[in-house]
Amino acid sequence: MNELDQLYQQVILDHSHERHGEGLPEAPDATSHQVNPTCGDEVDLAVRVEGGRIVALGWEGQGCSISQASISVLHDLVDGADLATVARLAEDFDLLMHSRGRGVDDAVRDELEDAAAFEGVSKYPNRVKCALLGWMALKDALAKSGVALPQPAGAR
Repeated sequence: MNELDQLYQQVILDHSHERHGEGLPEAPDATSHQVNPTCGDEVDLAVRVEGGRIVALGWEGQGCSISQASISVLHDLVDGADLATVARLAEDFDLLMHSRGRGVDDAVRDELEDAAAFEGVSKYPNRVKCALLGWMALKDALAKSGVALPQPAGAR
């Protein structure tokens, strides 16, 4: 395993043990409960949006280190972000997860910050569902709240 792979593995382990954003916020606009039936990972994610920006995001979940770390990283990326940024990040993470280990442009990797650590996960289709669980919950919660994510400008 090269140094970059070790670093990425450590990022995932750190986030799975120290879960950022864990705990549901008060008075959310909407919540979403998602389950990965393949492995049993679960998440309850709640969101509050004001003025086109996520002002509160929290979650409770159980499952493998990949799913739990991905939700923790998602929290760090989108809590406080405007909806255009959230849409772009969601598209970028989806692109990364479907790269099958081929990677993505450096600009995408840079924008994803710690989420770029999941690049190795994209080689394993059964694990991709684990990494995408929180993102599916976020999109569902936003839709339930009546918020539509804008279409990102120009697919990468």
